[in-house]
Amino acid sequence: MNLFITGTDTEVGKTLVTASLLHAIRARGETAVGLKPVASGAERTAEGLRNEDGLALLAASSPGFHYDQINPLVLEPAIAPHIAAEEVEVDLTVERLLAGITPGPSADWRLVEGVGGWRVPLSGRETMEDLALALAYPVVLVVALRLGCLNHAMLTADRIRQVGLPLAGWIATEPDPCQSRRDENFATLQQWLPAPCLGRLPWAESPDPKRMAGLLDLSPLSTASQPARP
Repeated sequence: MNLFITGTDTEVGKTLVTASLLHAIRARGETAVGLKPVASGAERTAEGLRNEDGLALLAASSPGFHYDQINPLVLEPAIAPHIAAEEVEVDLTVERLLAGITPGPSADWRLVEGVGGWRVPLSGRETMEDLALALAYPVVLVVALRLGCLNHAMLTADRIRQVGLPLAGWIATEPDPCQSRRDENFATLQQWLPAPCLGRLPWAESPDPKRMAGLLDLSPLSTASQPARP
């Protein structure tokens, strides 16, 4: 099964959610791989540029994959991808990102994690939405329980459905332990979002995706519409 993981904004916990989903899938005896088509913000190593999110997905994926399969395009500047691409003179297009995903590494589950929010720019007039449309995978939305999350979550969910992609589910995260009314916001999202909640990941100083995996419910994903793979 293929999924596209998006968020209401940047720093909402997409990588934590994706890694936790990978561990939950693997715990069922199935193979899973997480893909980060493009990542900005990287360190130079003996093996080349390495991004923290890409390394996290590699660690959570089934054994046998290598970094270049997980994160085929990594940009060193820690800024918005389209600006980073301009600085290093890389053509950041949907076509280029698709080439790193399809056919790509094979597994029972392939989870493609976007960058930033749903409509983060790429190059020209393209955005991450265009990549999601080209893939046509069911979408999982990550919502951080913080100020503004209700509006952001509902607008993003509406847009996903408006462009014709299935919203397979959503997952709440808690990046700020001091944020008030988290339970009330969570209840409101359960009422208003037009998709099943797959789980809620609480704040942790050093979150462990393998432990967080036990807080996720994958059962609604079995009925998610799965378009043909491009």
